[in-house]
Amino acid sequence: MNNFDFHNPTHIVFGKDRIADLATLVPAAAKVLILVGGSSAEKTGTLAEVRQALGSRAHATFTGIEPNPSFDTAMQAVHQVREGGFDFLLAVGGGSVIDAAKFIAAAALFEGDAWDILLKGGANIRRALPFGTVLTLPATGSEMNKGGVITRRDIGAKLPFRSQHVYPQFSVLDPTKTYTLPPQQLANGVVDAFVHTVEQYLTYPVNAPLQDRFAEGILQTLIDVGPRLLTAPEPVYDDRANLVWAATLALNGLIGSGVPQDWATHMVGHELTALHNIDHARTLAIVLPAMLDERRVQKHAKLLQYGDRVWGIRTGNEDERITATIVATRDFFERMGIPTRLSAYGLGAEAIDVLIAQLTEHGMTRLGEHGDITPEVSRRVLQAAL
Repeated sequence: MNNFDFHNPTHIVFGKDRIADLATLVPAAAKVLILVGGSSAEKTGTLAEVRQALGSRAHATFTGIEPNPSFDTAMQAVHQVREGGFDFLLAVGGGSVIDAAKFIAAAALFEGDAWDILLKGGANIRRALPFGTVLTLPATGSEMNKGGVITRRDIGAKLPFRSQHVYPQFSVLDPTKTYTLPPQQLANGVVDAFVHTVEQYLTYPVNAPLQDRFAEGILQTLIDVGPRLLTAPEPVYDDRANLVWAATLALNGLIGSGVPQDWATHMVGHELTALHNIDHARTLAIVLPAMLDERRVQKHAKLLQYGDRVWGIRTGNEDERITATIVATRDFFERMGIPTRLSAYGLGAEAIDVLIAQLTEHGMTRLGEHGDITPEVSRRVLQAAL
């Protein structure tokens, strides 16, 4: 096992009817800016619950944070924070709203051009406004980690950032808030959490059996719960609760402590989203099976372990078992209603050159746990994903 530091200060408030806890979670003297995406939080009554819990605290609402939140929209919120003197942010939504909240919290106190935060990956963040979250869409794990991704559409860039200063102070996780989600968003959440787990698990062995078992438990839970979410005639609380907690644990730092991590699939996927506006989880489903096939030698031992422990694949020679494992992964995404080929999204070979140019421009030239996924390797992966 590799050396590591693990510190996660986010207070998780889990279960039914926990939005009322905002009454004690948010400082009594805070001036709160609530951040939301579209109109769903208002329509479902979640926003009304939030406002009621805030009681007499001064507050306002910023609406319009997009899926794959944009730099321009986030900067509009930064302007409102500064002009209105808000000193506490409350993100009500899914990963996009929470990612935006992290960036807004940092940018509001940043001296200089806030775009530099993204160009430096968050390394230049020295402070941020305090904020909490009310999760309504489980997927990204942003509710319990220190990272986010912001898109700048005018230049086709989707860039990640990380900082210890942007952990949420608290996150309210009420599984009943997922009851109004459409099947596509539920499927996206399952696949997003699944690939987050794989990026930290499917690398090479470093004798970290506990982290491996944690990761395998998350994967097995998602495989078990995922298809049921799409076919259940009515929401089942326990299945929603297990999805919410699995998605949080998939990216709160625990399973990635002391082990090598990959993230190449995410970096390639980000370019697909930035250029073609494909849902983030769907880009991961496109890239991952092709990436695993391309890296079957480098990931040989862990692919065999993954196939055995997660999918029960134990017959055939090693090469056959690895192939069956990759096929099982692709089939799971397809069973979740998510196509795994670029052609399903109207993209052909002509799109690859631009994608590779973007990866190169954004410095994504040495990806993966070994740092050996060059633009040429990424090209082969995308070609295999056609």
